[in-house]
Amino acid sequence: MGFFEAFLGVIIFIIVVSILSSAIKVVREYERGVIFRLGRLIGAKGPGLFFIVPLVDKFVKIDLRIVAFDIPKQRVITKDNVSVDVDAAVYYRVFDPSRAVVQVENYLHATNLLAQTTLRDVLGQVELDELLTKREELSKKIGDILDTYTDPWGIKVVAVSIKDVSMPESMLRAIAKQAEAEREKRSRIIVAEGEYIAAEKIAAAAKLYMESPFALRLRELQTLTDIAREKNMVVVTTTTEAGDIGKMAALVKGLLEKEGK
Repeated sequence: MGFFEAFLGVIIFIIVVSILSSAIKVVREYERGVIFRLGRLIGAKGPGLFFIVPLVDKFVKIDLRIVAFDIPKQRVITKDNVSVDVDAAVYYRVFDPSRAVVQVENYLHATNLLAQTTLRDVLGQVELDELLTKREELSKKIGDILDTYTDPWGIKVVAVSIKDVSMPESMLRAIAKQAEAEREKRSRIIVAEGEYIAAEKIAAAAKLYMESPFALRLRELQTLTDIAREKNMVVVTTTTEAGDIGKMAALVKGLLEKEGK
């Protein structure tokens, strides 16, 4: 009899310890415990130590920290019919543990699937150039759309990051050719602008020479002087040319005096 009582006492002790251990719950600062009693939602508790009713209450632990997951590589056809593969990542956190448990069966899986479809929908509405040059704007747009859908689940989408956009080799060669053509186009525009300015100056000089024969003659003499200096020659002018030079000197003097006034 004594042995049976001792054995029974041990069994009861084990049962009591087991019940107490299942009744005591501890959650960390970044966690919350969602409690269901007989199938009905009681609410979220924590952080710290609290008790539940064994065999009556069900306890679900939820992490409130920011969690990141990679979106599987998505094949996207852009608005200008270019096929690209896009890698992205989503950062989210649970802000309402009760809704995260009640409103959706598996909030991580649901958010991942939603991110895939949203990524394809948004990027399919833009052209390739915009996809390559406006990643931040497109990432923010995807994040805002995701956050709108996940808010009823108690999920906050913190950020979306488009990590990589890969294209077929043929498309990369086509883009390189396009960039080279654009550089050549800019170079030709610069050369054409320079030639246009030079032509304007030549036209202005021609007009001046036509209106003033003395100016034309002075330019001729200046050119001859430059040639003579290079060839070590002496320029000899005729009497008529000397008279023209005198007239030109008088003309220059008059212009200088006029400017001085």
